[in-house]
Amino acid sequence: MESNTVINSSKEEFLFAEITVEKLLDGYAEKEYTAEEVVQSYLKRIEKYHSSYNAFTFINNNALNKAREIDRKMAAGEKLGVLAGIPIVIKEAVDVAGFPSTFGWAPLAKDAGGIELIPAKDATVVTRLKEAGAIILGKTNIPAFSCAYNANSSWKGPTYNAVDRNLTPGGSSSGTATAVSGNFAVLGVAEETAGSIQVPAAAQSLVGIKPSFGLIPTTGVTPLAGSTRDVLGPHARTIKDTAIMLDVMAGYSSDDPKTVSSTVPAAGYTSFLKENSLEGKRLGLYGSGWRKTQLSPETNKLYKTAVERIKSQGAQVIEDPFAGTGLADFMKTTATFLGMESFFYDLQSYLKNLNRELTVEKVFDKAGKIPWKEDGPLRPVLNNINLETARQNAERLPDLTEFNSVKNELLRIITHVMAENELDGFVYPTFLEALPELKAENIATSTISEINISGLPLVTVPAGYYDSGSPFALAFFGKMWSEGELLGMAFAYEQVSKGRVMPELIG
Repeated sequence: MESNTVINSSKEEFLFAEITVEKLLDGYAEKEYTAEEVVQSYLKRIEKYHSSYNAFTFINNNALNKAREIDRKMAAGEKLGVLAGIPIVIKEAVDVAGFPSTFGWAPLAKDAGGIELIPAKDATVVTRLKEAGAIILGKTNIPAFSCAYNANSSWKGPTYNAVDRNLTPGGSSSGTATAVSGNFAVLGVAEETAGSIQVPAAAQSLVGIKPSFGLIPTTGVTPLAGSTRDVLGPHARTIKDTAIMLDVMAGYSSDDPKTVSSTVPAAGYTSFLKENSLEGKRLGLYGSGWRKTQLSPETNKLYKTAVERIKSQGAQVIEDPFAGTGLADFMKTTATFLGMESFFYDLQSYLKNLNRELTVEKVFDKAGKIPWKEDGPLRPVLNNINLETARQNAERLPDLTEFNSVKNELLRIITHVMAENELDGFVYPTFLEALPELKAENIATSTISEINISGLPLVTVPAGYYDSGSPFALAFFGKMWSEGELLGMAFAYEQVSKGRVMPELIG
């Protein structure tokens, strides 16, 4: 495959290239620029490259007005939120008041000839980000119903990887990853059911947090497995920016009962970011006891280099701690999309939140197409449930005994391994091999399902590149509510690896 990767920002004229939240806020404080100037600059960049990367479904035409409002408040000396004037993007699957929620599917997109669903209120997490002063530049592209590792099935057309247009962008948070990696925004909201935060982050040399299930409210998010697996998380270019965003997004909300146990550190996630955070830590490594799938020779070489960096920071590593636990065999018999049994119940709940008069039947009757039929985008992920029974009983939460049984067994194994080996977490490569081309339907990931089914947290961090230019990434994975500790370890690694280089875009 011929690579289109250009890793060199020397000719970049964009003033805010790779800028961090902290540096942007410092510039505001020093009156180096206004929020209006910043937003105008980002909008011009988006316009310049949109046809080449197709990261957005909708652009926020009110973004400049929001920026001017921030500028007025700054000039008046008013107290502002921690993200005041920071340009962000929101995944299409997340409700933003006044913008269509299309599910990425043509029959639900007016611009593609379908019907239109427009939420009157923001998703809870969007409300939090707005209250913190973030400026939403737009909503970002996804595959139909967030069901792919690319956005090729989107009504808006495919999204391209900012690192290399030939490569899959990762999904389903494809547009968010491309927008943040391509410097169309500083931060982005991603969402995951089965790898959709971690995979696009890894594919586009970004930091991503797949949080503990229930840490961040998901009310106002189009669901796949809202009762069992769906989570929201940040995409950013640095660990610190990701931690800053997580501080805003995380925590209990009365709108979402799943967050009742949400555990957020009193001093915030940024308090964990210390350069010596790996010192004395014990981390388990990937091996055949975890999954039978093997790392490619180049992946193995990159992984070994990364592990040596981790050890140089004072950490100890334990080879294949899952050996003899039966985890690899257990995962071979576990359905990848376990937990989707709640889809119709979760979708009905989402639609009722959107408009009390809406039901699953009404929406898809009006749309004129059924996404869970044989040729529909949902068929592969709903294949293991009784569709007719689940649809007819959409008002009731279905029996989740099988899901909970598998989840409990995974937690038992992982907890046992961590205790037996006195582990602080695990670190492993996201991918088994370099990324495939854009048209590929699958990506060779090392492990995804057990992370989502168990509900445990994970931090993805850039760790360099394959010879082809395809990004290589590590994942730090640990116990429930350990986002702070994982961010700390990933931060320490980031300081010595400098694993991300800004891609130069083609347009």
